[in-house]
Amino acid sequence: MNRRDALTTVALAGAALAASTSAKADTPSSESSIERIKKSGVLRIAVIVGQEPYFHKDLATGQWSGACIDMATDIAGKLGAKVETLESTWGNQILDLQGGKVDLAFAVNPTPERSLVIDFSTPILVHSFTVITKKGFAKPQTWAELNKPEVKIAVDIGSTHETIARRYCPKATILGFKSRDEAILAVATGRADCNVSLAVLAVSTLKKNPNLGELAIPRPLLTLPTNMGIRAESDRRYKDFLSAWADYNRSLGQTREWMLKGFEAVGLSADDIPGEVQF
Repeated sequence: MNRRDALTTVALAGAALAASTSAKADTPSSESSIERIKKSGVLRIAVIVGQEPYFHKDLATGQWSGACIDMATDIAGKLGAKVETLESTWGNQILDLQGGKVDLAFAVNPTPERSLVIDFSTPILVHSFTVITKKGFAKPQTWAELNKPEVKIAVDIGSTHETIARRYCPKATILGFKSRDEAILAVATGRADCNVSLAVLAVSTLKKNPNLGELAIPRPLLTLPTNMGIRAESDRRYKDFLSAWADYNRSLGQTREWMLKGFEAVGLSADDIPGEVQF
């Protein structure tokens, strides 16, 4: 090999090495969620404003409390970590998981579509769906009574509330809003006739604002499990840990205690919750 060929070989080798190094730098870390949490000592969770009993934000201090905060604290303690929060919405927390912004999303219903992009623990709760009607609107006894073009139903986009409304009331006029607070405001101002909500959210909303309207529990009674959402990954340790945690605390009744404590933030006791409301 002459000097010119040797220099060319060295240059090509250097370029290949540089490309390899660059590729490695651009490749996402293969570190699993449980490894990252243990190494950093931080469990990042999505939190949502005004969603008692799950989440409650003290506007004066910025401190978060609620059933899911207590759950996250217990989970983090078992992993030797502390809780870090990221404000999100029901619709966006799935994107936050996919984007690696959070390690855990609470109160996620495991739909087939979501299972294509994230993974789930076993259920932490089973929930009933209810309707908050505006003042003067006839309280529906069945979902069929709402399934009319003249009925305006407010829902938060991307939530299971929207899924239920579109599944059981496809003929109704469904108004989509970015957040549940905006959907509730639409009912309060008369822009919408009602709002579809999980029962635990509906009872706390009406406790905070009793003049908003009435709670209806249409038949058939619709229930869905609610799980913890996590990123999809080949390492199953994090998923298996969360599933064991969920099963253990649900069977002991600890999850119910956390929920009841979360209701206290809006002045609700167990006696205030209708018997049909499951959790």
